[in-house]
Amino acid sequence: MSENTQQTPSPSNVKTYAGSCHCGAVRFEAELDLTGPMNRCNCTICTKMGGAGLTIKPSAFRLVSGEEHLGRYAVGDSPNYRSFCKRCGVQCYGAGDVPQLGGAFASVNINTLDGIDPSKLTYQYWDGRHDNWMAGARSTPWPV
Repeated sequence: MSENTQQTPSPSNVKTYAGSCHCGAVRFEAELDLTGPMNRCNCTICTKMGGAGLTIKPSAFRLVSGEEHLGRYAVGDSPNYRSFCKRCGVQCYGAGDVPQLGGAFASVNINTLDGIDPSKLTYQYWDGRHDNWMAGARSTPWPV
């Protein structure tokens, strides 16, 4: 998953946000700090999906409704997956476990948050297409 470092939020900036897929069948809540950078990646799935994410601890994420409408997508036998609504196709969140990157995580697609203008947020960019995670994030997009 492109959102590969877990956010260390400032307690004073953490708020509970609601989100959903396009059709509203899947609803969730997440405790997020939107004052820091959101993550964007140039890997093939992130490029095609066009999402931006924020990675948090699983305890900061709650599926409110629509579990029966969810599908999962994972690359090969990876334990990391993305959840999408089987009705409208929108990827709302993902989850998994990568010990080198902090262990278990949930990753929220910030474009699915209610009442948030993604153009007002700050972004950092990862080079997932070239498996160049150790280079870290930067303020400008990596080439595809």
